Amino acid sequence: MRRMHIPTGSPRSLLSASLLSATLLVSGCTGMSDTQQRTLTGAAGGAAGGAAIGAIAGNAGLGAALGGVAGAAGGYIWDQHKKSENSAYQRGVAAGQKQQTTN
Repeated sequence: MRRMHIPTGSPRSLLSASLLSATLLVSGCTGMSDTQQRTLTGAAGGAAGGAAIGAIAGNAGLGAALGGVAGAAGGYIWDQHKKSENSAYQRGVAAGQKQQTTN
């Protein structure tokens, strides 16, 4: 069996590609809701971490897929927590305003 040699780019071209990818990822989130942004961010982070762990274990694709699913779930759960936190804050503000007007 013959091995293929896949040439890698220079560090400068890899940096450019990374910056372009990051810019596109961030600009793609502009029209999204907070829930969508947090879920996507979780999925992207999970996929990156999963790919790194999967590469060490021998299957980067499976690691990225599993990490992406776990990251998306984590991002969605975090979003629900932040919404609950904001709701409790708003109830506290409303109660404080109501108490202030009755005194």
